[in-house]
Amino acid sequence: MDLTIAIREMTTADVAAVAELEARAFDDPWSPAAFFEELALPGHHYSVVEENGRVVAYGGVMHIEDDAHIMTIAVDPPYAKRRVGTRLMLALVENAIEHGARNLTLEVRVSNDPALAIYRRFGFAAAGVRPHYYTDEDALVMWAMDVGGPGYRRRLDRIREVLA
Repeated sequence: MDLTIAIREMTTADVAAVAELEARAFDDPWSPAAFFEELALPGHHYSVVEENGRVVAYGGVMHIEDDAHIMTIAVDPPYAKRRVGTRLMLALVENAIEHGARNLTLEVRVSNDPALAIYRRFGFAAAGVRPHYYTDEDALVMWAMDVGGPGYRRRLDRIREVLA
């Protein structure tokens, strides 16, 4: 089945739909107020993925000088394994690079194998563990370095080819 999606910048009008998806995706979800706060902060960028006007995924990145931190990503379960997460991750990484990021970082549950596979595809490598980062589990701290360099650009080109 073909999937026609659009990725665009999140607005405050999206917060209700994003908060509903957040509540389905996570045991300890962010509140709508947290999303409103994030959208208002300088250096924070959030995107939504829509299919037929319905939010099916979202993610955010925070820019900090030469680094960017992937804050959150969630994909509605019916859209899992349909490359929605990869497309969203590509958009977030491209945004980070456009804003001058040289390195990217994120935290992920140690048991989240689907997310780990995507992050590794994007060149992230484990750099440490944050014990009890989540209420019930540790997080891997992952970094992708020199994302503005030619080697990383080739990596992104290969990802784009697979998505085409």
